Amino acid sequence: MSLATVPADFLRRALRLAETAGADLSSTLEASGIDVAALDDPRTRLTPEQVTAFTQATWQLTDDELFGIGASPVPRGTFRLICLSLIHRPDLGSALERMADVTRALPVPPLTLIPGEHSTRLEVRVDVRDDAFSPEFVDAAFRLVTDFELILLHRFAAWLVGRRVKLQAVLIPYPQPEARFAKHYDSIFGVPVTFGASVATLEFDNSILRAPIIQDESALAEYLRESPNLLLSERDYDSTASAQVRRVLEMGARGRTCTADEIAEMLSISVPHLRRLLRQEGTSLNALREEVLRDAAVAALGRGESVDELSARLGFSEASAFRRAFKRWTGATPSAYR
Repeated sequence: MSLATVPADFLRRALRLAETAGADLSSTLEASGIDVAALDDPRTRLTPEQVTAFTQATWQLTDDELFGIGASPVPRGTFRLICLSLIHRPDLGSALERMADVTRALPVPPLTLIPGEHSTRLEVRVDVRDDAFSPEFVDAAFRLVTDFELILLHRFAAWLVGRRVKLQAVLIPYPQPEARFAKHYDSIFGVPVTFGASVATLEFDNSILRAPIIQDESALAEYLRESPNLLLSERDYDSTASAQVRRVLEMGARGRTCTADEIAEMLSISVPHLRRLLRQEGTSLNALREEVLRDAAVAALGRGESVDELSARLGFSEASAFRRAFKRWTGATPSAYR
């Protein structure tokens, strides 16, 4: 089970929109072990396995890879066809070119690749279902599909080349959401996101487009079998300071025993420089420790680990201290969350 967790907001939005469009997803939630009442709490975290189980069940129920909210149905297997058409391309640039060609013939948001002297822009023209639905539904569906498409394209590109794909810019064609949700976007894409653009866009440095494709059809079959698990749990092969610190914290100690001096020494930098880098990325050592502990706790509770065992393993002096921390992180007690 992955240590990462996922904010419940994405699934909450997909659920509400699918239900408005006429799909009853209560059975998929139950099968995924997700409490629908908890989805409205912005602190709720879900494991990638939970979201993957829900997504795969929803695809099977609706036979639509966009949950029934796209401009037209996207039959199951469409993404697989797109992937098979490009997996044997020599590099990322030619793979994206092939993907742009194929999307023009399929019921998916079309892509346009616009090359420049130093960078290349990948534009996504998102359209959603609007027949007999309110403007609020159309706006929410547009935002959800836009987010899903941009995250999918960015992380799939990183998987194809087996390395981080650093972006020059991310443009999103809707107004900035509430601050509690907007803060996630910069960390998801690894670059400050610009809202209110005319079209959804990922901008790549041209050098990354020459990176060779290292995956094959066998690896692709495994990737698709687990989809969208890797999309949710992998961190884009991130090499930022915060990603490196988080990996250190996740290694056995789970964020409790590593001091700032020890982490800085592992990264071969000074403690002041480490703190400065984290401030520039909008985080801190304490914030990262809390995230690692929260994600480890959510994953362990899902596996059935007892509160006493878990609190001791994560370094809490007593179970009551762990319970207070967990309530602060998620808005629920460990027993209620489980």
